[in-house]
Amino acid sequence: MLKKDNYQKHRSLWDRTWRDSNGHVVIWQMPNKWLLGWAGLTVLSLLFSGITADVFSWAGSISLIIWSLLEIFKGANYFRHALGLLIFVFAVASIAKSL
Repeated sequence: MLKKDNYQKHRSLWDRTWRDSNGHVVIWQMPNKWLLGWAGLTVLSLLFSGITADVFSWAGSISLIIWSLLEIFKGANYFRHALGLLIFVFAVASIAKSL
């Protein structure tokens, strides 16, 4: 346990960007429920038309924003935080454009 604590204290910027707290490189992770929800709702919005498609599209956007906020605040490393911030900015801009 002491070795892990020592690693946590002395992680370089490179390690904080690409590695999680256990020292594993984390760029891709299995999608969580919010990201899967966004993908599923986006597909459904393409299959339907009218108000139904709009509801699925908005719900998908909300799911993507929740996912991005989770990455910003709870991401495994700096890369995941930056990815969440980038997706958040694009998702909010997309919603603002559609209004």
